[in-house]
Amino acid sequence: MIHGARRGAWSGLRRLTARAQAQMLAAIVVPGPEVAAALGLDLAGAGLLPAASPRHASVLVVAGALPAQLREAAAVLYAQMMRPRAVMALGAGTLAPLPGADVVAELSQPALLDAVRRLRRAIAGGAFRRDAAGFDAPVLRSRTEYVCPMHPEVVRDEPGSCPKCGMTLVPREAQDEGGHAPDAVDASTGMEMEAGRGGGESAYTCPMHPEVVRDEPGSCPKCGMTLVPREAQDEGGHAPDAVDASTGMEMEAGRGGGESAYTCPMHPEVVRDEPGSCPKCGMTLVPRAAAAKDAPEAGHAADAASEAAGGRHAPMDPSGAEHSAAAHTGMDHGAMDHVAGHSTFMSMVAVTRDLPRSPDGLPMDWIEVPFGPLFPGLPGGLSLVLTLDGDTVAGAAAQAPVAAAAAAVADAGGRGLPAAEFARRLGAMDPLAPVAYRLLARRALECAAGVEPDSRGARARAGAAERERLASHLAWLAVFLGRLGLEVHARRSWGLAASMRGADAARIAGLAAAVRVLVRGVRRTPLLETRLAGIGRLAADGRLRGPVARAAGVAADGRVGDPVYGALGFEPVTRPDGDARARLAVRLDEIEQSLRLVRAAGVLDDSGVPGIGAASGTGEALVETPRGGARLAVSVERGRVTAARLDTPSTVLLERIGSLVAQCELGDALTAVASLDLSPWEVVA
Repeated sequence: MIHGARRGAWSGLRRLTARAQAQMLAAIVVPGPEVAAALGLDLAGAGLLPAASPRHASVLVVAGALPAQLREAAAVLYAQMMRPRAVMALGAGTLAPLPGADVVAELSQPALLDAVRRLRRAIAGGAFRRDAAGFDAPVLRSRTEYVCPMHPEVVRDEPGSCPKCGMTLVPREAQDEGGHAPDAVDASTGMEMEAGRGGGESAYTCPMHPEVVRDEPGSCPKCGMTLVPREAQDEGGHAPDAVDASTGMEMEAGRGGGESAYTCPMHPEVVRDEPGSCPKCGMTLVPRAAAAKDAPEAGHAADAASEAAGGRHAPMDPSGAEHSAAAHTGMDHGAMDHVAGHSTFMSMVAVTRDLPRSPDGLPMDWIEVPFGPLFPGLPGGLSLVLTLDGDTVAGAAAQAPVAAAAAAVADAGGRGLPAAEFARRLGAMDPLAPVAYRLLARRALECAAGVEPDSRGARARAGAAERERLASHLAWLAVFLGRLGLEVHARRSWGLAASMRGADAARIAGLAAAVRVLVRGVRRTPLLETRLAGIGRLAADGRLRGPVARAAGVAADGRVGDPVYGALGFEPVTRPDGDARARLAVRLDEIEQSLRLVRAAGVLDDSGVPGIGAASGTGEALVETPRGGARLAVSVERGRVTAARLDTPSTVLLERIGSLVAQCELGDALTAVASLDLSPWEVVA
């Protein structure tokens, strides 16, 4: 029986259906397929079909322990999966808020094969049950409220229309975009005010959003319009004599709602006993009764006389930014209207004049769209928020919620950690490059203790590092090609990447021919280079490292000058263009280069622990990981690491994402980020 069974009693047809579903298991992997491959898991070899969407998956595979942020994201994926659905935990710890695992196994390929067999039996015998329970988790609960796009202060619990402008309310989550609750509410208007600011204390406000108030000039954070002085006097230079309690609008002295016969369609607070023009915008005053009757058509109307004078409209009056509900109900923003015989229309010039501009000069409403932390085609654990101007990326913010590197290094404080434990923790920090980080810890500790490694051991560790680079590049290639829709090459890359983990030199030599066939096939893919040329271009930068730097023409490589690599015949591979095409070419070249280096090394071994005894001192080391040079500095006292400072290549790459994707189309932006091959697991905050 499985937790995610479908509701229903068993029948002959359902038994046949369950058996068929048990043989066609589609899996979505958390935190990502690249992590599963790095851990030596070949999901396809175990009979699990890859699923790019939770809607097409029947199995959620959890590979390794997950931090809390990723467990919550995995719960959202699980809730989107169709029933029957199951959770398979491989070497995982706590799964909450996910339901309990239906199948639990160790983190190895043989254990995976056995887990798939057990899962098939469980689905065949328990895909349906009468008392199937639903899945619920705190992360899935949200309250939807409805807000007006033009008046964010108008919030309702149910769909409807804005009482101010008549626009249809749109749904949003209960928390606002900034993630904060209002600090205070103006009792007269019900609108949010910032903490410590009252209506009369703030000097500047937004004509479109009067709830936005500031002490200094600037732009509105909601629409980008320039803030204008918030004064008690209107443009005509007179102070309000009274305020209509029902609408909050200014009335002239001695005039009540029913005494005045003529009013301005744009400024209903302007009322006169006789016909004339509005002193604020110049529009012809209309009978107040007609204005009330035709209010939907009158809202935001421009002056016909002003139109005849050149199509210019008077700027919106800040003091009249909040109009009456009657003046705006049912208004059509942009339709041609007729008010009391005057041809009028709504101009968006004033509304959009201070909005952010695209490169083509058009004002746009920018929106923020999140991707990740489990988005297909991006590294598992990477959270990416793109600000979109239409289909163009205007800005980007990236975050690595895992941040395991910082925790691993921080644990070195206090009394310190034994050298062997420190090396183990640093190696476990990044599942995508455990060999490289164990080697980094070992070199830094040996430097601190003044220990020289023997030449054969150093050669074996270099061979193991190249095997990991080979597997890592193949796994990245699979993710990247899958993003580009080259599924055949992607599947071959996954299989080869999984086969490389833990393989000896003879096994890798046997796989070399298949690897070279794959590389040639990718290079000969029609239009691939044209498709990637110019995407995500990065100029040569001294801070860039690894394949990204070498694709920009910088021979930044921690293996340069290493006597072991010199004896193996190593030379860095570079390309000049710095775009996604160059990064692909560099990694294809390095795949073939690593095959040669593994063959030259002959022996691959990264086992053993640093033998530094009770030494004390400080040491520093640099190791070229699959993503670039990582540097570690340690302080050792009596054989225990008391302080450590880690610098990783992905930390630098994360900082470059904003400039990398600026002004790219959305698809190209995601391709550019994927081409970096950064690891969220090694980012140091």
